[in-house]
Amino acid sequence: MNTSTSTTTSRAGAPSSTAAASDACAAAAASAAAKAELVKTIDAALEPLLRADEPGMVIGISRHGELLYRRGFGLASLELGVINTPRTRMRLASTSKHFTALAILLLAEDGKLDIDDMARRHLPELPELSAAGPTLRQLMQHTGGWRGHEELWAWANGLNPQPAGISLSMMARQSELNYEPGTRMIYSNGGYLMLARIVERVSGLSFAEFLRQRIFEPLGMLDTESIPNVLDVREGLAGLYLPVLGAAPGARGRWTRATYPTEFEGSGSLVSTVDDMLIWLAHLRSERKTVGTAKSWAQMLEATTLTSGEVTPYGFGLIRHPYRGVEVIHHNGAVLGGGSQMITVPAHGLDITIMTNGCAANPAAVAFKLIDLLLADQLPLTAQEAVARVAADAFPGLQGRHYHDPASGLLMRFGTVAGLLGVSVHGSHVLPLRKGIGHRVWIGVMETATSSVEIDLSGVDPAQAPETLEVREGGELMRLRLAPETAPTAASLAPGLVGAFHSADLDAGGQIEADDAGLSFTVQGRHGQLRYRAHPVSDEVMLLVPTEPLLAVLANSNVLNLDRAAGPGSPVVGLRVESIRTRHLRFARVGQ
Repeated sequence: MNTSTSTTTSRAGAPSSTAAASDACAAAAASAAAKAELVKTIDAALEPLLRADEPGMVIGISRHGELLYRRGFGLASLELGVINTPRTRMRLASTSKHFTALAILLLAEDGKLDIDDMARRHLPELPELSAAGPTLRQLMQHTGGWRGHEELWAWANGLNPQPAGISLSMMARQSELNYEPGTRMIYSNGGYLMLARIVERVSGLSFAEFLRQRIFEPLGMLDTESIPNVLDVREGLAGLYLPVLGAAPGARGRWTRATYPTEFEGSGSLVSTVDDMLIWLAHLRSERKTVGTAKSWAQMLEATTLTSGEVTPYGFGLIRHPYRGVEVIHHNGAVLGGGSQMITVPAHGLDITIMTNGCAANPAAVAFKLIDLLLADQLPLTAQEAVARVAADAFPGLQGRHYHDPASGLLMRFGTVAGLLGVSVHGSHVLPLRKGIGHRVWIGVMETATSSVEIDLSGVDPAQAPETLEVREGGELMRLRLAPETAPTAASLAPGLVGAFHSADLDAGGQIEADDAGLSFTVQGRHGQLRYRAHPVSDEVMLLVPTEPLLAVLANSNVLNLDRAAGPGSPVVGLRVESIRTRHLRFARVGQ
């Protein structure tokens, strides 16, 4: 065999080693140039969202394990002028949830629990409110029906800090569930706090230590840990910041430190770096698992089927659904002063992780924008083809009109979002509707963070609001009635409404008062209070808007249903609060 080489080709006609090396160098140079151009393109896309003198974000992108982009923007510490870098640690917020779910599954693999155990088996202090659950599976799927501790706390005490260790006792005080377990999905941070406590009781370790030993160390995620209090100090951890309301751009003192008033271990307590999260994403989509069995990961990603037959894309702390014709797996998170998004496109090996510490950019929106950018020529569908919407001017008669179901307390209001027909549910912000089959329009579980809502518009005169609408929430059919176009005045409702109320489930009092501005509703707990302005929609229902400026900006409104003794016009004997995550929270009138 001839092994000699020349400056051109071998005897067999193959390229010489010198030519091959030259080709390899040229290919490497072309690859480096393409990568540099890609970095410039991503920088250009992000540039309008960020400022060097404000809180910012950290972002990491890899494809098939090759790092494409890794940068920090803005400041990790406004006080000290420390910049965000790729090594900066930030809070994952609700992106933490699937780590909690995996911890439960690891204990199931150990034979120490079953995911279909009733939660009360491990948390016996909880009352039995249903024979159907909640089970651990239902808590992981947000279908358990238990009210979350953070909304219960805020309802009674506003944004005052919660004493440590009382979340479970608050939830154990509840006398009824939001809904029968398995019939709905309502996002519940409280359910995941329950799961964290179960991890501790079953394993004998603290939640943070269990995650460190069983997940983070085996994967080499050495900068990731559970830190249950936003006031705790750790090396390399960015501060969380909120803009001061009304402060002029560029002014001194325009930022304030953000705090989180309640416990959030299990639901949002993890901190991490982009490097660790890219390790995690690669492991998540890999067929070869270092942590957890293939069976456990299949369960994590399995869609949830409600008792109605409705299938939601939420699994165990992870969301899996198509986006423009390709499958994505993700979860985002939000905490006062920060946010995150972790997403992978398995078919293309594309992994993206983003964390922020107070900048105005929405991590989830940025991540999907980057998918559009990086896979521009490889996605089967355009954004318009993937999601068909309804123009607002297609149904002018619905604009601004309310529909209400007294039995369930559901209140809807039609509105406009960027020229599209939208709807507010349970006092939420108006969300754009999608076109469904026939004349049906809908919003999905991921938009509402509860259950899907489907509205039948067949036979509706576009110029006129019908007297009733058929609506399915989470598969349950309801017939909502049109509220009056002109709401009753606060003065007309005040005589039968003003007075004192009490909620046993909140361990708090409520007071409705009338003044020159209308009606107010104040809830007084043991550690603080929360005050709302109450705006009548009809004789049966009111919208509650918080007077606390920060809550007014960040939070949705809530719905207050009036329970009367014997039908319309009879005395009000109680109140029912309905919000996006809390249902049928009852206040009984005091002194009657």
